[in-house]
Amino acid sequence: MSTALTDFCRYPIVQAPMAGGVARPELAAAVSEAGGLGFLAAGYKTADGMYQEIKQLRGLTDRPFGVNLFMPQPALADIAAVEVYREQLAGEAAWYETPLGEIDPSGCGDDGYEAKLAILREDPVPVVSFHFGCPSRAVLNAFDRVGTYTIVSATTVAEAQDVERSGADAVCVQGVEAGGHQGTHRDDPQADGTGAGIGLLSLITQVREAVQIPVIAAGGLMRGAQIAAALAAGATMAQLGTAFLATPESGAHTLHKEALTNPLFTRTELTRAFSGRPARGLANRFLREHGPYAPAAYPDVHHLTSGLRKAAAKAGDAQGMALWAGQGHRMARELPAGQLVEVLAAELDAARTALSRGAAAGGAGDAS
Repeated sequence: MSTALTDFCRYPIVQAPMAGGVARPELAAAVSEAGGLGFLAAGYKTADGMYQEIKQLRGLTDRPFGVNLFMPQPALADIAAVEVYREQLAGEAAWYETPLGEIDPSGCGDDGYEAKLAILREDPVPVVSFHFGCPSRAVLNAFDRVGTYTIVSATTVAEAQDVERSGADAVCVQGVEAGGHQGTHRDDPQADGTGAGIGLLSLITQVREAVQIPVIAAGGLMRGAQIAAALAAGATMAQLGTAFLATPESGAHTLHKEALTNPLFTRTELTRAFSGRPARGLANRFLREHGPYAPAAYPDVHHLTSGLRKAAAKAGDAQGMALWAGQGHRMARELPAGQLVEVLAAELDAARTALSRGAAAGGAGDAS
């Protein structure tokens, strides 16, 4: 298998591993076939469910791809806070005529981590990435021995340095503009607020000066010119999620896809309303009403609201769904995933050419 990040694909474009059924084999295969790096999301799946999707993906493409894992989360510390939130959501349960989910106070936050690791070591894939924390050096070394390239998400310089010290091959820096869950290594409710998080370009530059491993940039990227800017700032590749959300190969609900460009949804917010962890989504009724009161309790809140979200989708009510999206959501394009990769690559080339001509013109002007 490859040992350099750029060996995995023709273009420096990574499809984000969006959990919840979005990043399914059809999407990952289309991206990889077109010259990007497609990803499967193993989060919220059983170990066998992950394995079956890997088998399906291998039947669709022989190009490299990645699999993303969620790191185990600490056991719930404040059960009472979740029970209070349960009471607040009683009206939602009555409205959607569905029961609220149950939680496991003994600790339900491992997401089948060890079983998934065992499968991926036994039957290696080209790339494995991690979200919500950093694996141990032993885990990363084990993947290195079987030839798997490892990537770990980070949202700060300190987290990126931890990733490098742990022995990962690359770090995926996630700017605050990114849709879906922030990949913070430790969920700190004290950091919540409108000023929380670092913008992508600032984060790339800071991390690039602090670590030696390759940097993948993620957060609000929707156009090839933005990818060019991220690469110019020091990233090796760019990871896009919301841009691929609207593609026909995406497993996102039709209402979710339509909401990205629906004028009714004008902005995104970071919220704990749906899962108990900060995640960026389109501001809808559920987010506005319950976000201010949601406890820091992931994945317990995720399980609590799971039935509500499914019921809202079944009822055709986007106001009750988790509409994860980055800040660039209004620029979403309804293109087949493979065609989107090609369009992004062409835009990237055009932006690089324009930058080169501008630099050449500036140099000529200086010389005269």
